[in-house]
Parts: sequence; C-alpha cells; structure tokens
Amino acid sequence: MNQRKTVWLVGLIVLLLLVCTAGAAFLAGFSTANLVNQGAISLPITLMPSPTPATPQTEEEAFQLFWDVWDIVREAYYGDIPDIQTIVYGAIRGSLQALGDEYTSFIEPRIAAIMNEDASGEFQGIGAYVRMREDGKLEIAGIIPDTPAEEAGLRSGDRILAVNGESIIGYGIYEAIALIRGPAGTPVTLLIERPGEEKTFEVTIIRARIQIPLVEAKMLEGDIAYIHLTEFSATASRQMREALTDLLARNPKGLILDLRNNPGGWLDQALEVADLFLDQGVILIERTKEGEEVFRSRNGGPAESIPLVVLVNGGSASASEIVAGAIQDRGRGVLIGETTLGKGSVQRPYRLRDGSELRVTIAHWFTPNNRAISGQGLTPDIEVPWPEDAGPDEDPQLDRAVEYLRTGK
Repeated sequence: MNQRKTVWLVGLIVLLLLVCTAGAAFLAGFSTANLVNQGAISLPITLMPSPTPATPQTEEEAFQLFWDVWDIVREAYYGDIPDIQTIVYGAIRGSLQALGDEYTSFIEPRIAAIMNEDASGEFQGIGAYVRMREDGKLEIAGIIPDTPAEEAGLRSGDRILAVNGESIIGYGIYEAIALIRGPAGTPVTLLIERPGEEKTFEVTIIRARIQIPLVEAKMLEGDIAYIHLTEFSATASRQMREALTDLLARNPKGLILDLRNNPGGWLDQALEVADLFLDQGVILIERTKEGEEVFRSRNGGPAESIPLVVLVNGGSASASEIVAGAIQDRGRGVLIGETTLGKGSVQRPYRLRDGSELRVTIAHWFTPNNRAISGQGLTPDIEVPWPEDAGPDEDPQLDRAVEYLRTGK
C-alpha cells in the first residue's frame, strides 16, 4: 500500500472514532458544557508539540492531523476499541456522508450479496417478501406463488421471530434475510407468530431456487390490458416484451402500465422497457462530469400505438420515473395516481476487494423536455390520491385508469 492510501485509511479510522465519540455524547443527552456542569471529572489540557498553524498544502499534510489523533486515542483511550473492519466500514460511511448525497453509499459484503442476487432476477430461499415492523419483528409482506413458503402454509402478516433457533427480533432486515436464505435443497426452521393465534409455532422449509416474478399481466373487463412491473432487474425488459406480446394478441382497447411502488433498478432495463412503448425519439438526457449523453428509443416496439395509461405513486422511483417521464413528455400516454418519489440520479456500483460494494452517483438524468425531477418527482396528469379508508379489494387509481381508457377523459 502506498503512503497516500495508508494516510487515507488511517484518516478514515480516526474520522470514525471522532464521529462515534461525538455521537455518544449527544445520545447520552449532554454537550461538553453540560458534562462539566454535571460534575464530570476533567484534567488539564495536554499540549502537543505542533508547528505554526498553516493551511495544509497536500492531502498527506492534511491527514497528518488524523495520524496525530489516532496515536493519542490508541494510547490514551480508556475502553474497548472496535475491531479494525468495523472501524474502517464506519469511517467510510462517515466520509461519504460528508458528500451530502444519500444515494452514494457503502454496502457491506453480506448485504451486497443479497442485493445483487435480487437484481439478477432469482434467488435461493423460501419465496416470501418481507418487511421490518417498528417493533423489530420481521413480517411477511407477500408470498410468491408455487414456492416453498406457500407450500409450508405461510401467510402475509405472519411474523418470523427466530431462524434455526436464533432470535432475529431487532435485527436489521438484511441481517434477517441473510439467515433465512441459503442454498437450494437445504432446510431452514422458522419460529412463526401469527396474528389472532395465541401460540407461536415452528415450520421447517426446504429452500429452493426461485425466479422473482417481475410482471403481472391480465385482461380487465374483457377489453383493457393491464401489466404491472415490480422492478427493473436484469430480466425486466424480456419479461415485459413476452407479456405484452400475449396481451396485445387479444386486441385490447387500451393498456394500463402499473409502475406503482416500483423502486427502479438498472438503467439499461429502463431504456429497453421505455422502448417497448415509444417510437423513435428521446427517452432521457444524462449529464455526467464528462458531458451530456442523449438516450433514444427506436421504432418497432410492440406497444407504440395502443392507448396508454401509466399508474404512479410516491413509491415509483428512479427507473420508473425515467419510463413514466418519457411517456409523459412525449405525449405518448397519461399519468394517473400520485406524485412520484423524485430520484433523478444514476449510481455506478464498484465491487471492492472484500465483497463489499461502493455505489457512487455518477450522473443526473433529465426527461426529454429537460425536466429535472430530483426532489420533486413527476406530477400525474390526473391526480388520484389513495384514500386512507380504502378496503383490501378497492383500487380507485386503477378504476380511474379504466375509466379514462373507456371515455378518453
């Protein structure tokens, strides 16, 4: 390792220690002045020899200050210092926070592996969607059909309390998922709490290789085609093209593209999906440090002319907004629902030597009409808020989309 990298690493380590120390003080509810007022014991300041204060001229000179601090902490700190990996990971996160960009992020190896597996379009596990509740319990949000989870009788709303005898209450969602997933053909035992039942119960499930269903396609009321895309992972455009071909063979009167709660995914998939609905023209404008690039659609997509409605809401983000924004700007279809999230940036993943991943914002994108959507999202042409009292079988946004395709207004 050269001197510059060594200095940078130590700088990161010390940065974490400083952040952790400051954080501990605020979490305890005291500022430095309050500690003195509360009777904390303090010693006279130890003066360290230093040159005349000056603005550092190089990175090496700037990080020499961190060397000084690290030496002091290592020799004088009373208490346990975390292991070096924990320190380095935390220091990297602290450094990235200084950028002020929530999407430039560091992802630890185990979590990176899960995210990349999901992005591939398949995974090895039980076949359930999960979410973390506020009480720290992992809840099943949905069951993928024809999977081990369905065969074992698991239901939406079930809470997973333990995996193979190890409690996961209070775990982070990716920590819990990492325990539940595993090689196909291996067993996993889950302790389940089911709402409405007093006793918990255990179920042992044999894991399998599971294809993530990205597309739901069907006909509504006989003559309206409906297609729902859940995310833009590696097989999104292929699955969309296959489903559209089948739907359009039924000669529908109109088509509804449902992008609600679609968090996005790969840029190339967003471009390919948009091309299914658009003839020749601009899909998006991307601006990087090097300049500007315009991405275009081509003629020949299967759904370029059928009347089109796109459903969006606050969970529609990133790649979803690319597709919806291009359709809206080019007058290809009407957006119905609620304002989208507003993520107008592009991240490039970098695989690091230990399996961790660094995702760096490398560009911002703009709609064909040069609209920036970061922080503000896309406003639907027809706004239909989701009512708080909507029942499980009600979908007023979908109903409005069907009405529009039937009446043109």
